[in-house]
Amino acid sequence: MASLIDIKQRITSTKKTSQITKAMQMVSASKLGRAEEKARAFAPYVEKIRDVVTHVASGNSADHPMLVTRAVHRTGYIVITSHKGLAGAYNSSVIKEVYKQIQEKHTSSEEYAIIALGRAGADFFKARQMNVVLEVPSISDHPIFAEIKDVARNTVQMFEDGVFDEVFIFYNHHVNSISQTLRTEKLLPLTEFHETEVEHDLTAYEFEPSEGEILEVLLPQYVESLIFGAVLDAKAAEHAARMTAMRSATDNATDIIDDLSLQYNRARQAAITQEITEIIGGVAALE
Repeated sequence: MASLIDIKQRITSTKKTSQITKAMQMVSASKLGRAEEKARAFAPYVEKIRDVVTHVASGNSADHPMLVTRAVHRTGYIVITSHKGLAGAYNSSVIKEVYKQIQEKHTSSEEYAIIALGRAGADFFKARQMNVVLEVPSISDHPIFAEIKDVARNTVQMFEDGVFDEVFIFYNHHVNSISQTLRTEKLLPLTEFHETEVEHDLTAYEFEPSEGEILEVLLPQYVESLIFGAVLDAKAAEHAARMTAMRSATDNATDIIDDLSLQYNRARQAAITQEITEIIGGVAALE
């Protein structure tokens, strides 16, 4: 059995750890509220730009490169992870799915490229010599578009230039404070705007200059907004995952402290009993 000093030291260190995890849980809960608010505030913008793009795309006879499905020779994968750990399975679920897709669909690194938003994903794929062409190692707790602007625009430009023939995005979708789901979406080409899928109750718009010229500007902005919206959603899921992980760590620390306290009390009782026995034995010997 461990000595009383050893058990006491473990109890003290576990209590300190519990205090740290409790503080991190509270910080993550605060960040989560702000992240949820930011994600909700961005949603109406995405809906409105989608409404306008749908209207323009349905009435424009010219085939824009971002709307055309072509033979797939190279696929782009946008992977959104965190830049630090202590978030449970938040990063591993996304990374495992992307890795699985690449292993199943591609036989060469020339057939795919990875755009990593977050250090966890970038480090994982680079450590395995996989083709990471763009990355943003660190994204703030409350992202702004400027942080991912260059990567988003480069991704769109590479698709238009034919570097990619399709682009997928992988991230954790925030459901609530205790739940998130892995989401995989086809980002490019934008097949959702085919005329057969257009609703008939769209708002009427008049465009100046031509619809084709407006489409040239709106389509890239729409895709960039989808990427940024996914980043906001993933960041909320990250804060929720970290809050849940820290709550579990705090609960586990409490359980460990209870067990150690029980061991300490038993060891202390055994030591006292031993001392009493030795005293009684000494008295008996004197008699």
